[in-house]
Amino acid sequence: MTEVAELPLIGAAALRARAAARVLRALPTDTKDAALTAMAEALVERTEEILAANAADVDAAAAAGTPASVLDRLRLDAARVAGVADALRQLVALPDPVGDVVRGSRLPNGLELKQVRVPLGVVGIVYEARPNVTVDAAGLCLKSGNAALLRGSASAFATNTALVAVLTEAGEKAGLPGGSVELLPADRASVGELLNARGLVDVVIPRGGASLIQRVVRESRVPVIETGEGNVHVYVDASADPGIAEAVVLNSKTHRVSVCNSAETLLVHRDYPHLPRLLAALSGSGVDLHGDDASRAAHDAVVPATDEDWATEYLSMDMAVRVVDDLPQALEHIARWSTGHTEAIVADSAAAIAAFTAGVDSAAVMVNASTRFTDGGEFGFGAEIGISTQKLHARGPLGLPELTSTTYVVTGNGHTR
Repeated sequence: MTEVAELPLIGAAALRARAAARVLRALPTDTKDAALTAMAEALVERTEEILAANAADVDAAAAAGTPASVLDRLRLDAARVAGVADALRQLVALPDPVGDVVRGSRLPNGLELKQVRVPLGVVGIVYEARPNVTVDAAGLCLKSGNAALLRGSASAFATNTALVAVLTEAGEKAGLPGGSVELLPADRASVGELLNARGLVDVVIPRGGASLIQRVVRESRVPVIETGEGNVHVYVDASADPGIAEAVVLNSKTHRVSVCNSAETLLVHRDYPHLPRLLAALSGSGVDLHGDDASRAAHDAVVPATDEDWATEYLSMDMAVRVVDDLPQALEHIARWSTGHTEAIVADSAAAIAAFTAGVDSAAVMVNASTRFTDGGEFGFGAEIGISTQKLHARGPLGLPELTSTTYVVTGNGHTR
């Protein structure tokens, strides 16, 4: 176990979280739900205070030349504050995973065996300029019986400080132990300490860009649940309905470009007859298209693409376009360039749909539906901490069950071996 003296920046907070986790693991669902409800109400009541802190962060980030996509993630308004409050209320309506029996059986020797969901303990979350993650992560951790150690970005520190103050005050008044939600200093050294806090922190979850995630995975001595980038593809098959294809592609790309489930690459079967119409719709919506020779021949707004375009998570109004000979070539392209987040197919052919869903290796596969649905809220899980693109311990949206582990409870009647 790491000694607290080795963690001068986060040690006290980690100890408070560790103590809180022992209480939270046994806290009744009613108490947790009452606390979440109180937190939601407090966020709405103190919206002006939160927005004032957020305005200071946004102004400072803009003055520092922060890209527009990052400013969009950072910025809050009254509607977004109400939205994160609603996310907490949705968690109240969801079942508490703690205590769920995953499986059970009576063994031949008479022992009763049950595998039961239990909290992970202390969950450290490292994330970038999205203050909504502060509320989502705190709420998910609390509902699943975990203490949360939150390390947001320096650009959102004033906002996160205000949010955690509101959450902490409301939560403790409703019966949560002190230390249930802790905000860590927003400097590089605090991340290093968090990643080395083995024995005090049970798991670390990074949520952000590639460099952040790679650092956490590379340096952490604490187990990591890895969330990933979203180099997301939409494949339009030769059998696709043109109206459905246009609706799915436009929504996947343009609904909100700064998020990880926004589509970045469009793959189109060479026999799909409506490519010029589709590219015109994208270009007319303000999308800058980067394509191969075949897509450039279909529309004069397409500029030449390079391997960098196939590899890029744009998070902007840009999209790579490639015309493929067939579905296997689309699958080959995805296998090479995908980050394993979400892939979509638009098709009427049942054979093509079956081959695509079996052939891609990603956390989510959409069939005739927008990639924007890869989201905990859209899946009915409530808020999420992120989209896991790894295969252990969880994959896809990280909701309540994914923030638990299991314990085997074995009951006998004086059994000995």
